[in-house]
Amino acid sequence: MASRLAHSGFLILGPHKRPNEGNRIFPQSSTSSGSYLLKWESLPQRSIKQKQCLKSLQKRQVVKAVAVNVAPSPSADSAEYRQQLCHEYGFRQIGEPLPDNITLRDIIDTLPKKVFEIDDAKALKSVLVSVTSYALGIFMITKSPWYLLPLAWAWTGTAITGFFVIGHDCAHKSFSKNKLVEDIVGTLAFMPLIYPYEPWRFKHDRHHAKTNMLEEDTAWLPVNPEEFESSSLFRKAIIYAYGPLRPWMSIAHWLRMHFDVKKFRPNEVKRVKISLACVFGFMAIGWPLIILKTGVMGWIKFWLMPWLGYHFWMSTFTMVHHTAPHIPFKPSEEWNAAQAQLNGTVHCDYPSWIEILCHDINVHIPHHISPRIPSYNLRVAHQSLQENWGKYLNEASWNWRLMKTILTVCHVYSKEKNYIPFDELAPDDSQPITFLKQVMPDYA
Repeated sequence: MASRLAHSGFLILGPHKRPNEGNRIFPQSSTSSGSYLLKWESLPQRSIKQKQCLKSLQKRQVVKAVAVNVAPSPSADSAEYRQQLCHEYGFRQIGEPLPDNITLRDIIDTLPKKVFEIDDAKALKSVLVSVTSYALGIFMITKSPWYLLPLAWAWTGTAITGFFVIGHDCAHKSFSKNKLVEDIVGTLAFMPLIYPYEPWRFKHDRHHAKTNMLEEDTAWLPVNPEEFESSSLFRKAIIYAYGPLRPWMSIAHWLRMHFDVKKFRPNEVKRVKISLACVFGFMAIGWPLIILKTGVMGWIKFWLMPWLGYHFWMSTFTMVHHTAPHIPFKPSEEWNAAQAQLNGTVHCDYPSWIEILCHDINVHIPHHISPRIPSYNLRVAHQSLQENWGKYLNEASWNWRLMKTILTVCHVYSKEKNYIPFDELAPDDSQPITFLKQVMPDYA
């Protein structure tokens, strides 16, 4: 076909164009989409010699060409592009951008009233689940041979994460109708974790008020570009912290954010000191008792290893909730509450036993729409959001590709791209990231 067209004085060059008064262009039929015909006689001829050369080419040469269909790049807002990102990042769905005129109140008003109702019986049930699962974990640690201890630690660490979720509900005033009960239960639930309840509550309230606000959010933030370039030692430390050590970096957050009284407002200091006294009291009494009964190795076996398991979930849950290459952190002047809470929060499904022991904390989007929704009502609230706002939701099931994306891509803040990976900015220092890329599975 190409040779016949060439002998006829036409050459297949590329995409369709409309006829114009200069070079005349003739579109092909629909069966040849992606090519056009350019008539030789229409080419500009600046000299007789050029014209003769063209005629010579017409007579003597067969021009062979291939019409290639070039697919256009998908739009950044298109469903096709979002589906491509889903596959790349390990998501089930990446939501459409929420329109600017939608407010957080608009979203809250679509939720059924029953999801805000506090049920003391359901709250008590969650306490019983956590206490029972923790007791079972201690029994498993006691009876397990050494090679099964990691499984026992994983179970027990997940069980005490349930304690944290109970205290989390208390802090949001969504656990009990009695506010004094909430303060007591929240403090007791946090004590075995050595977590001061009131300091955490004050900082966490700011996380909800400024979710994904650059510099203001108190949870995971992108690395500041200036700090990353400030010193070689800090750069290497932060690469490890946001890379292979990231599933335990909530320990650093715990130490840095919650024990310094100077970090709190004057009206918060009294309650902060009470919480700190409770935590130090537990350490002063509980730890010596554990060591007295089981020795230092018993303290490691029964307390430290489950505590590290808890921090694995604390770190992992928090970074999965708000960290992905397509989820931006915005400066305060550009920040939009509805977009940050609905579009900037991720719903992630975990295995059922984790969901049960952790009281559905990973049904996280409704919790950010309104922290007053009790954990036992989060699934009903999420179903309502799916019905009314489903196309805007970010959803995933936990998988290795999701974790690999977060650990190897979501690093240094970029206004244009949201994140720049460490190995793009400092390849010589980024061996930990290269290592993760090589060893982490890529299953979605």
